[in-house]
Amino acid sequence: MSTAICDQFFTGSFATAKPVTHTEIVITDLVRGNDRRLLDRLTPLVRRQSLSLDLSSVQRIDAAGIAVLISLYRAAHLAGHSFTVSNSSPRVEKTLSLVGLDRILISHNTVTSSYCET
Repeated sequence: MSTAICDQFFTGSFATAKPVTHTEIVITDLVRGNDRRLLDRLTPLVRRQSLSLDLSSVQRIDAAGIAVLISLYRAAHLAGHSFTVSNSSPRVEKTLSLVGLDRILISHNTVTSSYCET
């Protein structure tokens, strides 16, 4: 499974068991305006392999951000892969819980390093 890390505007990362190179996607707010870029960047990846999105730097999420997570989950599921989120802040985790996504998206595995397969 790969891991993507989000921090501000665009720099996240992906970890795989395969040989890797490093790439970043940084987002601090998963809100309208950041949503499309994240979806465009991660959709091809979730179609190729399972992915866990590290939300440790994300402090705020809105309906557009939730829609992105649902879209990524669906794309992964249709391709036979899994998509989860990990390391979410209490505020983001509460939001995901309020809309019922905590049961299907939240992974409680901690990510200690991050890389991106290209």
